Amino acid sequence: MRSFVLSTSAILLATTAFAQMPPPPLPGSPPLASQQWMTIGGTVTRFTLTPRGDLDGLILGDGTQVHVPPHLSAELAAAVKPGDAVTVSGSRSPTGALFIAASVADIASNQTVTDRGPPAPGLMPPPPPPGVPVPGALNTMVQGRVQRLLRGPAGDVDGALLDDGTVLRVRPHIAYQFATLLAPGRTVAAQGWGLNTAFGRVIDVQSVGPSLGQLREPFSPQPGASPAPAPVSSRP
Repeated sequence: MRSFVLSTSAILLATTAFAQMPPPPLPGSPPLASQQWMTIGGTVTRFTLTPRGDLDGLILGDGTQVHVPPHLSAELAAAVKPGDAVTVSGSRSPTGALFIAASVADIASNQTVTDRGPPAPGLMPPPPPPGVPVPGALNTMVQGRVQRLLRGPAGDVDGALLDDGTVLRVRPHIAYQFATLLAPGRTVAAQGWGLNTAFGRVIDVQSVGPSLGQLREPFSPQPGASPAPAPVSSRP
């Protein structure tokens, strides 16, 4: 009888605690109390790119990767240029490997880009399904040295920056499988859908290998993904 009472009390306590948990913050709202709100500064060395060519962040001179939501791509491009000094307000990602910006202020242009949440449904084109190229993307192969890893808002690896400035965007399950190749200082070859933009080249990676002759597709492609593009010749 006593065990039953104790078990019932434990369930009631757990239910009460769950009911009192605060709801998650809305997009663009201040971080939870467990996150530290801060402002950092630095010089922009380059932008990072999504597979569709939108800007989704900055790399600062000290190596800090700053995430800016892609729906602010046009505003960010108009307000900030590589070489500009900026101040960024926001918080660290859960792993601390990425700084998530709520606002970016450019000292030279005196303009500020602020994240007020995602746009209304229908105002932004939906991203293509995994493995499907965006308009204008070409089947591309590249080989180069990994300068640094790139991460998504949750802190997971979702790409790499090569020494020649090429941005590789790699879905997390692929990055996990090829972690030994996608490491700073390693030479890696990749194949996928390449897009040249005013801010550099980005490749939506479909296969990875230690060289162009040893490319491999991921072991477990996401359901519904299209086959990787056939090999083509491209400059390394």
